[in-house]
Amino acid sequence: MSALASHAATLAPLPAIDTSRDCYTFTVNNWVCPAYLSDFRAEITDALVEHIWLTGLTVVIGVVVSVPLALLARRSSSLESMLLGTSTILYTVPSLAMFSLLVPFTGITATTVVLGLVLYSLTILVRNTLAGLRAVPEEVRDSARGLGYGPAKQLLRIELPLAVPVIMAGVRVATVSTVALVTIGYIVDFGGLGTLIALGLESDFKAQVLTASVLCVVLAVVLDALLLALQRALTPWTRARV
Repeated sequence: MSALASHAATLAPLPAIDTSRDCYTFTVNNWVCPAYLSDFRAEITDALVEHIWLTGLTVVIGVVVSVPLALLARRSSSLESMLLGTSTILYTVPSLAMFSLLVPFTGITATTVVLGLVLYSLTILVRNTLAGLRAVPEEVRDSARGLGYGPAKQLLRIELPLAVPVIMAGVRVATVSTVALVTIGYIVDFGGLGTLIALGLESDFKAQVLTASVLCVVLAVVLDALLLALQRALTPWTRARV
């Protein structure tokens, strides 16, 4: 029996026992059901927390990996073509196929979901990091070298800070995209809110499907707003200029 099937019984609509719960029964199956939120609070909270940490871990790893890849790509056009081409090809692989291809190597674990989502995020993050670094004016680099900045100091003190707006734009897109893609992780039982959606569709539990779907949208909006606030905090000179 699959993990999806084994958990379905615990999340399936319940028969009418209490009249206050008559918005999700075998005879009444409403899309909007406040009783579902209270009765299944623990399941909803667990799914939301799992969704958040899968998304956060994916984006953090993606950013950490994308910066050195972008630095490597800007060294030569051939490396750039190879890295960007490879990441683009990986992005075209359907998520169901991606997770299925990784399972023989990583097993039915959260690693399968995180690794697959990191590979997807690199397409956006590497491109934006590379674009941000190249947007730094050459005269700024010349001034830094004239002040005695070495390559490492110039990168950390000049180039990366100036590239933050473009990099953060990529991080925001990658984060919202990851929130959506995490839901596919239900096939290996690590899909966060996607597991609730899948089980709700399987059992025709409308309140569960709607609640989990709305939470996905809200989570994406909240994370995007938080990242925008972080971007503004990291780039105070842009606010001063405005």
